Amino acid sequence: MKGTPDVSLVIPAYNEEDNIEEVVERVVLVFQKTGLEYELVVVNDGSVDDTQRKAINCANNNSRVKVISYKENMGKGYALKIGFEHATGNFIVFMDSDLDIDPRQVRRYINALSYGDLVIASKWHPQSSVDMPLMRKLLSRSYNVLVRLLVGMNVKDTQTGLKASRREALERVFPMLAVKRYAFDAELLVAANQCGLTIVELPVNLKMSGRFRLREVWMMFKDLLGIAYRLRVRKWYTRT
Repeated sequence: MKGTPDVSLVIPAYNEEDNIEEVVERVVLVFQKTGLEYELVVVNDGSVDDTQRKAINCANNNSRVKVISYKENMGKGYALKIGFEHATGNFIVFMDSDLDIDPRQVRRYINALSYGDLVIASKWHPQSSVDMPLMRKLLSRSYNVLVRLLVGMNVKDTQTGLKASRREALERVFPMLAVKRYAFDAELLVAANQCGLTIVELPVNLKMSGRFRLREVWMMFKDLLGIAYRLRVRKWYTRT
């Protein structure tokens, strides 16, 4: 790869030894068909399994793959920040590493950046195809209601793990972000909205089998309250 890549795809990974090699392989196959110059930034978020070794093996076999690792698990939001710091592309794509999302959808999200600053996957878009447990559907709907009530975001879904953005948009937004874990996605959209950026929701094909633990649900709610406080009281996201 020569010069600046068109796209950097950032993949946060925590204990994904069963998936990380397949995710990287599938993403590489997708980009080989696009003609775009690309790089893959895998962020090993303090995994305690074999994720790091397998990711490094991918990097050794493909110069477009680089791996960033640190010892302590810090959360998805923190991993995405670190990944962005090491990404060099003009367009940035964030995608989860659990194989819930088919990487073949990535090109559509990159194309949509021609009319939006931040393009996000929405489970509840009318054209989406979603296979997920009933309890996760209920939690997702409930969380979205709280997002609308507490921070006034008029989007159908904040949490689905596929997002694309222009580099300059993230350079404006990321310095404002405080959340390190799952509510990071909601804070990203709140800050983008406060900056006047255009947010586009696209349909997604999604198959989810994992379940949230009660502690994770509570932490997401707690983080969301923190976002609301920074937005409503401290006016945090309007600072320059």
